[in-house]
Amino acid sequence: MRRSFVLLATPALAALAVPAPARLVRIQVDSITPAPVGTAPTSTLPIPYEIVRGRFFGALDPADAHNHVITDIDGAPRDAKGRVRYSATFAIARPVDRSRATGVLFYDVPNRGGSQIGADADGYVRVTSGWQGDLPPGPDVQTASVPVAHGKNGKPLTGPVLARFTDMPAGARSIAITGSIGKPTARPVPVTLDTTKARLFRQTADVAPPVDVKPGDWAFADCATTPFPGKPDPAKLCVRGGFDPAYAYTLIYEGKDPLVQGIGFAATRDLVAYLRSGKPDDTGNANPAGRIRWTVASGTSQSGNFLKSFVNLGFNADENGRRVFDGVNPNIAARQVPLNLRFAVPGGAATLYEPGSEGTLWWSRYDDVARSRGVSSLLDRCTASRTCPKVIETFGSAEFWGLRMSPGLIGTAASTDLPLPANVRRYYFPATTHGGSWTGGFPLGGDPKLPICALPGNPNPSMDSLRAAQTMLVAWVRDGITPPPSRYPTLAAGDLVEANAAAIGFPSWPGAPSPDGKLNAFLDYDMGEGFRYRDVSGQITRQPPAIRGTIPSRVPRVDADGNETAGVPSVQLQVPIGTYLGWNAQSAGFGKGGGCGFFGGFIPFAKTRAERVAVGDPRLSLAERYGDHAGFVAKVRAAAARQHATGWLREEDADRVISQASSSQVLAD
Repeated sequence: MRRSFVLLATPALAALAVPAPARLVRIQVDSITPAPVGTAPTSTLPIPYEIVRGRFFGALDPADAHNHVITDIDGAPRDAKGRVRYSATFAIARPVDRSRATGVLFYDVPNRGGSQIGADADGYVRVTSGWQGDLPPGPDVQTASVPVAHGKNGKPLTGPVLARFTDMPAGARSIAITGSIGKPTARPVPVTLDTTKARLFRQTADVAPPVDVKPGDWAFADCATTPFPGKPDPAKLCVRGGFDPAYAYTLIYEGKDPLVQGIGFAATRDLVAYLRSGKPDDTGNANPAGRIRWTVASGTSQSGNFLKSFVNLGFNADENGRRVFDGVNPNIAARQVPLNLRFAVPGGAATLYEPGSEGTLWWSRYDDVARSRGVSSLLDRCTASRTCPKVIETFGSAEFWGLRMSPGLIGTAASTDLPLPANVRRYYFPATTHGGSWTGGFPLGGDPKLPICALPGNPNPSMDSLRAAQTMLVAWVRDGITPPPSRYPTLAAGDLVEANAAAIGFPSWPGAPSPDGKLNAFLDYDMGEGFRYRDVSGQITRQPPAIRGTIPSRVPRVDADGNETAGVPSVQLQVPIGTYLGWNAQSAGFGKGGGCGFFGGFIPFAKTRAERVAVGDPRLSLAERYGDHAGFVAKVRAAAARQHATGWLREEDADRVISQASSSQVLAD
C-alpha cells in the first residue's frame, strides 16, 4: 500500500515518521456520552458503557489492487497525491473501564443508516458506521460522504436511470423521484426535463404488459399546488389526472453525476482495520477502540446483503492484505446489495427490475449454467487472499417467499443441494416473517395487522435464536469452539418443494387462505453489456432490464398445522398457538391478491374443538393440545429447557419466554 507519513508533535521525535494504519487517515471524536443502562439486548444490568460518536476520513489509491473493483473510482476527483477522499460517521459503544472489555469488536452493519448500539452484557466493543452514500444526514443516521464520478475531461457522466413507484395515495398529483424503501433516497438529476427524451409506463401487475404514458401526459414537475403540467422540478414526477394506486409506474430517464457508492465497502474495511490495529491516526489522534483481538460483524436484511457483497468483492482483505472480519453473520439476507453500481439504489427490496439476485449467491463453487454465468462462489476472492471469515448464515421463511432465497441453497437449476464449506454454518429459523416478530410472546390474535396485508402479523420471533447463533460465532472465532452442524431445509430430506398448497401440504378448510400465487418469482434479467453479473457491479445499460426467463424456486414444506418443520424452531413454534406463515396476502392496491411483500401472516387456532369443527378447521384447538393454561405453560417451560440445553436459547431469554407464557391469555380463565 502507499504509505503516508506525519511528523510527531514532540520536537525530539520530529524526525520520526509513522505509517498510516490502513487508509483511514483521520478520526474525529465529536462526543462521548454515557450509554443508557439497559440498552444491551441480553442483560438488564450491563457493565457501564459510553458511546463515542464522530466521523472518520479516508483516502483511497485507485491504483491499489484492493480498490480496483469499485465502480467509477477512476472518475472520482483526486487530491494532490492522486487519492480519492471520503468520510463517514461512526459510533462506538465501549466499556468505561477498558480492562473489562473482552477484546472482541462486534460490528453492527447499519440498515438504511439505522443501527442502535449500546451497553453490551458480554463486554464487546460495539461499532457501527456509515457506508451508504445516498442517505441524507440526520440524528442517529450513519451516513457516508462519497464523491461524484465524472467522465473524460471532467464532463458529466451520464446513463440510464430507472425509478419505480407503487402504493401511491389515491389521487396523488405529484410524487418525489426517489429510490429505496423505508427511507427514501433521492435519484440522480435528469439531463433534461424533456419528457420525449424519457419514458413513463404503468402496469397492473408485474407480469402485465407495460402501457406507456404519453410524453404530453406527464412531466418532471410539482403539481401539488399548480395544475398540470405544474411547476418544473427535476426531483418530482407529475401525471395528468393524478396517479392511480392500482398501478405501478416505472420511470426511465437519462441521469447524470453518479455517486461512487462502492466506496462504502472500502470505508467499512478501512475503519475496522484501523480500529483493530490499535494505532493512532495519521494526525496522532488516539484509537478509540482500545485493545481488539477479534472482529465479528452482523448485518440484517439490506445490511446482511452488504456483508455478502463485502466478502464477495474482496473487501475482507485490507490494503495490507490482512483479514478484516474474523467472522460474519449475514442475517435474513438473500441477495447481494446493489451498492457498487453506477446510479445505485442500495435500499431496494427485490421488487421488479431491482438488481441484487443476479450475482453469486452461494458459499461453495457452483456452475450457474441456467444463466450462463459460469462457476463462482462468494468466497472466491477471500480464498485467493487467505482472508476468509468464519460464516454463520441465518434466515427464515419470508426469505424464501418474498426475497428469492432458494437458489442460494439449491442453485439456479433447483436440482441439488449445494454443499457448504467447512468455514460456513447455515441455520434456518422456520415459520418466521422477515426478521421475526419484534413483539414476541404469545398473542392470540397475532402481531398487529399491516393495512395492506389480509392476515394478522406473524408473532413467531427469531431474535432469541439469532442471539444464540451470534454467541456461537464469537465462540468459534475467539475460542475455536466449533458450532453445531448446520440445520436448514434440503432437497435430499424432502423439505424443499414447489410453492403451492398441494406440494407443501398446506391444510385447507372453508375460507382458509392459500399460499398459491404468493411467491416472489426469481427473474433472470438482461441488464446490458456494462453490468458485471457475478459481482452486481458496473452499470445497468439496459433499462428496463429484459426478462429472459424465470429461475425455479422452492419453499419449505409444512406439517398438518401448516407450520414448517426443518431448521431451528423457536419455543413459540414448538408450542404453537396458530399457523405461522412466511407469506401473507395483499388486500389492496397494486399487487392485490398476491404476496404482501415479505411480511408473514398468522392464522390462530380455535380455542375449543367445538369452535374448530363448526368452521371445518382440521387443526387441533388450543384446548385439545394443552388442556388448560397450566398445561400450556408447562409445555413452554419444557421446550425452553430443551432449547437452552442445546445452546439455542440463552438463559435470560428462556426466563423471559416462560414469563410471557405465564402472563399470556392462552386458555386463561
